[in-house]
Amino acid sequence: MGKTYERIDGRLRTFIEAQPLFFTATAPLSTDGTINLSPKGITGSFAVLDERTVAYLDFAGSNAETIAHLRENGRITLMWCAFQGPPNIVRVHGHGEPVFRDDPRFKKLLTHFPGVDPTPHGLRAIIVVTAELVRDTCGYAVPFMSYDEDRDLHAKRFAREDDTSLNTYFTKKEHIATSLDGLPGLPLPLPPTTV
Repeated sequence: MGKTYERIDGRLRTFIEAQPLFFTATAPLSTDGTINLSPKGITGSFAVLDERTVAYLDFAGSNAETIAHLRENGRITLMWCAFQGPPNIVRVHGHGEPVFRDDPRFKKLLTHFPGVDPTPHGLRAIIVVTAELVRDTCGYAVPFMSYDEDRDLHAKRFAREDDTSLNTYFTKKEHIATSLDGLPGLPLPLPPTTV
């Protein structure tokens, strides 16, 4: 049976931090808007900041739906599943905000990710989520799967980009500056890094 928690600490924090993969879900306010569900999984790119706040690095990609939805309404759910060990699913429902590279908070937030070099991944923003509801459920139907290692393709793809070429890449993609539903996405030109 599911339980509700006031904080992300103890067993919940240990479980979340041990998972190599998590999912984000967002949606626009429009009832006919496109719901977005994204996997995240580069080792070191997620951090628990305190008992009610988590953050993850938002890297280059071919769209910016999460950023667009957060800019419009802030609603986000993060989910972790146990693919190994005892069955468990943890969800953090909350309010998220994209902190862009030119934001004064960016440099300090980046210190929470010492295990990952964001340079080759085309770091666009840091997504900060304040938990409003934390729940776990049994996960009995989640299959066992093994984690072998991170793929190196993302870093290889974006390591050859600098800010100028990355901005060109983003500008050519249809759903970076604007979401599938026409919402403002990633601010372009790409904000400079403050670090």
